[in-house]
Amino acid sequence: MPEGISLIEQHLGGEQDLVTIPYSKYQLANGLTVVLHQDKSDPLVHVDVTYHVGSAREQVGKSGFAHFFEHMMFQGSKNVADDEHFKIITEVGGDMNGTTNSDRTNYYQTVPANQLEKVLWLEADRMGFLLDAVTQEKFEIQRETVKNERGQSYDNQPYGLRTERNSEALYPIGHPYSWSTIGYVEDLDRVNVNDLKAFFQRWYGPNNAVLTIGGDIDQIKTLQWINKYFSTIPSGPEVKDALKQPVILNQDRYLTLEDEVYLPLLQLTFPTVYVRHQDEAPLDVLADILGGGKTSLFYKNLVKDNIAVQAVVSHPCRELACEFQLIALPNPGKTTQLADIQRRIEDTLIEFEQRGVNTDDLARTKASIQSSTIFGLQSVSGKVSILASNQTFDDQPDMVQYDLNRYNNVSAADVMRVYRTYIKDKSKVVLSIVPKGSVGLAAKPQNFELPERTLTSESDNSSVSVVAKTIQDSFDRSIQPSAGPNPSVTVPQYSQKTFDNGIRMLTHHTSETPTVSLLLSLEGGPLLDPIEKAGLASFTASMMNETTSAMSNEVMANQLALLGSRISFSANGRFTQIQVNSLTQNLTKTLALLKVKLFSPAFKLEDFQRIKQNLAQQLQQQLKNPSISAAKATDLLMYGAENRISLPDSGTLTTLQNIQLDDVKEFYRRYYSPAKANLVVVGDIDEQKIAKRIPFLTEWQNGDYDIPQYSAFPEYEHSSIYLIDKPDAAQTVVQILKRGLPYDATGTHFKSKLMNFPLGGMFNSRINLNLREDKGYTYGASSRFVGGKTLGRFQAGADLKKENSADGIREILQEIATFKQQGMTIDELQLMKSAYTQAEALSYETPFNKATFLNHLLTYDLAKEYRDVQYDIIDKISLEELNDLANELLDINELQIVVVGDAAAIRAQLATLGLPIVDMQTPQ
Repeated sequence: MPEGISLIEQHLGGEQDLVTIPYSKYQLANGLTVVLHQDKSDPLVHVDVTYHVGSAREQVGKSGFAHFFEHMMFQGSKNVADDEHFKIITEVGGDMNGTTNSDRTNYYQTVPANQLEKVLWLEADRMGFLLDAVTQEKFEIQRETVKNERGQSYDNQPYGLRTERNSEALYPIGHPYSWSTIGYVEDLDRVNVNDLKAFFQRWYGPNNAVLTIGGDIDQIKTLQWINKYFSTIPSGPEVKDALKQPVILNQDRYLTLEDEVYLPLLQLTFPTVYVRHQDEAPLDVLADILGGGKTSLFYKNLVKDNIAVQAVVSHPCRELACEFQLIALPNPGKTTQLADIQRRIEDTLIEFEQRGVNTDDLARTKASIQSSTIFGLQSVSGKVSILASNQTFDDQPDMVQYDLNRYNNVSAADVMRVYRTYIKDKSKVVLSIVPKGSVGLAAKPQNFELPERTLTSESDNSSVSVVAKTIQDSFDRSIQPSAGPNPSVTVPQYSQKTFDNGIRMLTHHTSETPTVSLLLSLEGGPLLDPIEKAGLASFTASMMNETTSAMSNEVMANQLALLGSRISFSANGRFTQIQVNSLTQNLTKTLALLKVKLFSPAFKLEDFQRIKQNLAQQLQQQLKNPSISAAKATDLLMYGAENRISLPDSGTLTTLQNIQLDDVKEFYRRYYSPAKANLVVVGDIDEQKIAKRIPFLTEWQNGDYDIPQYSAFPEYEHSSIYLIDKPDAAQTVVQILKRGLPYDATGTHFKSKLMNFPLGGMFNSRINLNLREDKGYTYGASSRFVGGKTLGRFQAGADLKKENSADGIREILQEIATFKQQGMTIDELQLMKSAYTQAEALSYETPFNKATFLNHLLTYDLAKEYRDVQYDIIDKISLEELNDLANELLDINELQIVVVGDAAAIRAQLATLGLPIVDMQTPQ
């Protein structure tokens, strides 16, 4: 044990614990808490640094600061250059990010195990030496980046302001949850760089942080590195736990928000308790009974009867307060009046009170929680996240069994008690989101006005200069630690078998968690749709999730929920897929239900009509989403109106109306077949055992079928701008593209991805650093070569600030043109090689990762050794070959440009690019 580190506790789990995460907890003299979890199943480590500060610690008038600061923590520190943190983690094949919510901010990296010391050096440098590198220029750039993020994720998204408006109405002004984590633009404009520095000194001390590390670690060596890099960082000011602040309303507050939406939305929000309050668990159970899927009362009373397209109930909980939310989107075929929806919701609550809690209600919820908990422990990152969160908020890292116990102990009486305490006849916020100009659809006229925010002297720009603390070390922090030997990575071993009916099965056994995942892929999917009935494959998959001839939809959902299992049908891209997740102990019963769902669909007319109406409303709503409009335009330009591939997997409003129930039955009869089926099974079971449990699949018989050929694709003589008008859009969505090569594992397409890596394939790419970090035009920009089994394309794009729409396009085109002419540098080549080769350590960790790898082998008929061939190519490929490829494949004169935005505001800008502007409508 290094001097200066104290062991707080070692936890192996109690004898009664069915689920546990072993850990050791330590503390440094400066207050830094360290939690270590050893897991040697894969050669990787996950490092999480959580600071107990989120938007709830902000001052009125300085909202968004915690999230703003998350961005600044990636902008370099005294010994780490601007954006070098991303570069270093990318170069070692790692993954990284940061997140902010109301209660905490965390920074995390997953890297090969030999890179742990380097990550600790990086995290310690920004904990102790960030202020040395903060400049006004960096501050201004990240201020614009945060504004762009707000525009992209909030202001330019349908219903994007729902949470913000609801919080403003639910919590009194000044309450820590009365503003959103992203903050207000006017607050971001108000603050200066010294405000930011003061925020860092107040909240980012080691005594307000938890360092959690999990994976293939040597605990003593890890503690030595932690002591070296963190122990000399001085403590910050004392941080006390914030007071719990649940709220009580004295009357219903009705609020109306006009938005760029097609479907109105109603949300009822009741204030409740706070996280891990004794009533949190029964309130969660109540939410599941009322609105948790097809077994719920909301499904029965709103969705099944087609009154609502969607209806859910949830109980999101935070450190200081929780909310009980009831949300529904009406089906315009029945009603558009949100008052009707509110009456139906209130009638459902009365029905629940009269009906009470059934035995299965409790059993379903408990089984679901146990299953989701176990599946959440499949990755090191999942376990580390749990340990870090629990330590931050409860000073006890492993509370997994504690949480399972508190849900298992919930009784029917508990559920009824919390219903009467927090819901029945209690005041609430009623938020109506309606299409612009349609306030008459609101549940009731607005009776609540958001109060004016009163800014105090603490909210102005009078902050004084902040000076970084002096830190004395016995070593040179400017020297980046070297990595240990590269870990040995083993491709997942699997068994392979082809059955007489044509199904090819790959099986991988892993006993890390008692779970099994099964993926059955039927090739063809949406490609089999008649173009005039595009969406038929997707519609058929939706019907397969409905009633069977053996049992009703609700009975099937109840049986699955009692097992904690999941079976889902979907059709996307080139495949119809059936996915099954189950605890090993419940696999036999789950497979029996799969057999019923796969071979006994009822195809009831009422299910068909409900799904068709719901899909129609969803497609109508998608017309309001600029990103979806851009995707539709992209496919149409690339593949032409004569090809099914040019239309969305779900079809369009026009093609949906052409689909009849007999079409669904015929699609099922012809194309639900083992003839072109692949099966992947990963989990706590071997090939022999799984084969004995699935004779219904291995003995399945049906005929073969052909996948239609494509018609001719459109050709373009020159580049053009295709403009789709979205009046008053907050941002401009841009996609720049041309057709390219289909996927290959070791040929030109694979090499094109290597070539693109420095251009637009990583955070530190030329395109992203230019548009995001240098210009502040966007939250993120990228380019990529996309390849499927038969088609491919090159695509670059970004969501741009409205006023810089043309500027952003010009910069992307210039970056592509420069890269074509000059190619990548030798440093970029070395970074790419390092990133691609070392990332293998992260490739096979979870059952999902392994299943994805195995499914990829089957899809493209690859031998597992193809990865070895790829790494040999990466090792030997030259700068000259990649630059010749860039010169061959990148030509801005061949690119078509899709622009979705406010045409009146951006048309003049776009004209300065000197390209033809074609006004375009996407398929309706």
